[in-house]
Amino acid sequence: MSAPTPPLTPAVDLAGTREAVDTCLTGFLDRKMRAAASEGMPTEAISVLRRFLTSGGKRLRPLLCVCGWCAAGGHGDTTTIVRAAASLEMFHAFALIHDDVMDRAATRRGAPTVHRRLAQHHREGRSMTAARHLGVSTAVLVGDLALAWSDELLPTVDLTSRQLGAVLPLIDVMRSEVMYGQYLDVTAAGHPTGDVEYALRIARYKTAKYTVERPLHIGAAMAGAPLAVREALSAFALPVGEAFQLRDDLLGVFGKPQITGKPSLDDLREGKHTVLVALALERATPSQRHILDALLGNPDLDDAGADRIRRVLTATGARAEAEHMIIIRRTQALRVLEAARLPPAATAALRKLTGAATARTS
Repeated sequence: MSAPTPPLTPAVDLAGTREAVDTCLTGFLDRKMRAAASEGMPTEAISVLRRFLTSGGKRLRPLLCVCGWCAAGGHGDTTTIVRAAASLEMFHAFALIHDDVMDRAATRRGAPTVHRRLAQHHREGRSMTAARHLGVSTAVLVGDLALAWSDELLPTVDLTSRQLGAVLPLIDVMRSEVMYGQYLDVTAAGHPTGDVEYALRIARYKTAKYTVERPLHIGAAMAGAPLAVREALSAFALPVGEAFQLRDDLLGVFGKPQITGKPSLDDLREGKHTVLVALALERATPSQRHILDALLGNPDLDDAGADRIRRVLTATGARAEAEHMIIIRRTQALRVLEAARLPPAATAALRKLTGAATARTS
């Protein structure tokens, strides 16, 4: 169903929005730092969180939140929508910090993960085992702070009762969906199969809904979006989100870490049940299947073993098929976008973000 043509709105300044979100986050953490210092609380937790938040990241969810607001006709003062967008980035920090703990990841965005950084910080006078345990424990707490503070950042006092009634249930369902998606991801790791649909289900809940659909819905709800706009945003968001995860899976295996900031062995060592791996297992010959069964999920996998897996992923056509799936979903999303009759500013911004989310970067 197409939405009625809304009035024209100014262009969405993606770079300016990203800067405004960052300013909101750093200002919030500065206030938390001063409060903690005055109360004798451990300010290092805030320092670590701030360093993590300012170390990079696409800010895709906040940008999409603002785009959803614009798509529903939001215009004028952006203070409230930027604060809501910043709360999504703070929640994402929580999710990433805990995700890295669960995946035992060493790096994130080209730097040590929070639990690794904290282990090193507390290394003096402790055994390596004790320092690592303390690093994990304190990282979980830093993530918990980010979760709690994402609620504080949400501008509830600036929203009408009608806006709150529309926005809060969306935030609740977004959080549940990503937790379910993460649960599916964690429980499937180490036992990948050729079930492509199950891998897509993980991608849909862990990424497509959480990363694209719900941020758009939250922003749109703050502008009082009608049903037609929400439906158009969903029809756009889900294929984009799946394409984004497919690209992420490819970069996690074939990308160059110095360019992507992503390690190229972690997903293979974890034996992640990705669409890429499922396609290979579905198509593999007995000898190729033997290689995948022997090496996927091996925590001691080295570069030579990873190269053997990459050759199988390529030879089975899994890599090419994943690229084809990205193209199909990106094309589908852009067609929906063109037919949706959203404000031109929102359409242009969403088209640009679609390209950035699905582009090859290596």
